[in-house]
Amino acid sequence: MASQDWFDKDFYSVLGVSKDVSEADLKKTYRKLARKYHPDSNQGDAAAEAKFKEVSEAYSVLSDAEQRKEYDQIRAMGSGARFTAGGQGGAGGFEDVFSMFNQGRGARYQNAEDFDDIFAMFNQQQGAGFGSGRFGQSTGGYRGYGGPTRGADVTARTTIDFVTATKGETITLQGEDGKPFKVKIPAGVSDGQKIRLRGRGRPSPDGGENGDIVVQVAVRPHPVFTRDGLNLRVTVPVTFTEAALGATIEVPTLGGDPVRLRVAPGTPSGRVLRVKGRGVETAKGTGDLLAEVQVAVPSHLDDAAREALERFQSLEPKENPRADLMAKAQG
Repeated sequence: MASQDWFDKDFYSVLGVSKDVSEADLKKTYRKLARKYHPDSNQGDAAAEAKFKEVSEAYSVLSDAEQRKEYDQIRAMGSGARFTAGGQGGAGGFEDVFSMFNQGRGARYQNAEDFDDIFAMFNQQQGAGFGSGRFGQSTGGYRGYGGPTRGADVTARTTIDFVTATKGETITLQGEDGKPFKVKIPAGVSDGQKIRLRGRGRPSPDGGENGDIVVQVAVRPHPVFTRDGLNLRVTVPVTFTEAALGATIEVPTLGGDPVRLRVAPGTPSGRVLRVKGRGVETAKGTGDLLAEVQVAVPSHLDDAAREALERFQSLEPKENPRADLMAKAQG
């Protein structure tokens, strides 16, 4: 998405949050909306799919502190006056500023320079011209001082699915010049991580080394699994009788066959069962699968089941499970 489009898109409104929303509340809101509109849960629903993409786009920008700051600045300027051309050698209008922000297929690029520098061109002293250096400044090479100037970095952003981030893959993005280039996504890349392609950025103006391409990766959430470092987490529902009496249950794995786990008698909600070596596999090590047990309470009981539970209630130990909680709260 080109930066000038940000004038017309209210990402805070899309996610239903305030402009001062915290990072934790932002993530919590996004995950709730992503689960609600995920295509896997809304097969054939074009409106839900469109909403999912809109929510993902909004979160991709607001969850990145650097992008969020840039977005807020652009939106703030959009609510006020627009820059217009004025005077000989003046800028060609506010929209020209954003000609520096190029949209690639699958990734967005911008000069990796401080955002405030973009507007330095509007504050040039009368008579100042634009030389080979940035905004009329001399370069660091033979036209100025010091050694050759290093070329500018360029940033790219791309969004990948959870499985690709976990397993790793080589993807193709489109560069500023319209030519495709490949990026190797390492296994275990995390949401917000940056991958640097050295020497693939802007050329030096005076014979120095090229800049880099810095690819920032956003990872779509998975409907079942979450990351905890190299570990994968999954919540597994069990019945009351399975938790009370014990049982052997099946637990899903990411991209593989289910595994069987033993639930010990008297297992409470929240207990974590560990499956060694079924987490994220990287060159630095392999994580585990952490299955958190959640006791599922039936919402409907027939007469026979209700009578059985009432008989159990009359026989169960007369212990107050909240006694320790109340004692700690009072003392």
